[in-house]
Amino acid sequence: MSKPAWLPEGLSLDRPNPARMYDYFLGGHHNFEVDRRAAEAATGIYPDFPLVMQANRGFLRRAVRYLAAQGIEQFLDLGSGIPTVGNVHEVAQGANRQARVVYVDTDPIAVAHSTAILGDNPGAAVIEANAREPGRILGHPDVGRLLDLGRPLAVLMVFLLHFVTDDDEALGLVRTLRDALAPGSYMVISHGTSEGMRPETADQMSRLYSRTTDPVKPRSHADIRRFFDGLALVDPGLVYVPNWRPESPDDLLVDEPERCVSFAGVGHKP
Repeated sequence: MSKPAWLPEGLSLDRPNPARMYDYFLGGHHNFEVDRRAAEAATGIYPDFPLVMQANRGFLRRAVRYLAAQGIEQFLDLGSGIPTVGNVHEVAQGANRQARVVYVDTDPIAVAHSTAILGDNPGAAVIEANAREPGRILGHPDVGRLLDLGRPLAVLMVFLLHFVTDDDEALGLVRTLRDALAPGSYMVISHGTSEGMRPETADQMSRLYSRTTDPVKPRSHADIRRFFDGLALVDPGLVYVPNWRPESPDDLLVDEPERCVSFAGVGHKP
């Protein structure tokens, strides 16, 4: 079988990739058999897993709408993933045509498709970079071109930090970004947890992701709360993902938010 035309040259397909698994969970088409098998295995371990991913995407859209309403018009989306409906620039620029967005991801497929989507959008760009290098990201020419770090902006780390498995590295990454932000800025974080999950289920899921390109480390509510040190948590605080400012009683998992096994919060830098 010939490779699809959109496949970047030299891309290895020997292990599943969480960004492509996420794409599969959201109904996308830029994933491969190795990703689909892993995604289906994850669903076999935790049947609600596709709903978890969809609820997380809903949180991202709600958070961006909230921030736009607060007057934020600059967004730095780390670990942005493969584009799908309701991308950050679509939501932000739908609220404010002057909004500017920089996406950051290490996956070449995510970068290639984001580049194609943003080709005629002067207010948005994508860069291929590792979120573990915040200094390099903040100094990137496209960040300097589109974002003014001297003015309030929002940094989005949505389902990103559980892929930074070393606690000190994860905290250091967040603090470097926090310290670089102007007063009035925001940090948006959602993060997987094993709280409420059966220990054997959490162990199976961790072992499955250890065989992907990006292992995971679920963290407790208390550990995730540390990422917001130095910030004021926006109401309702650090809560299960579906409980962060739901828009309707029919929102996904809003009646059983603990099934989402992930917490979300938005912090404001005074």
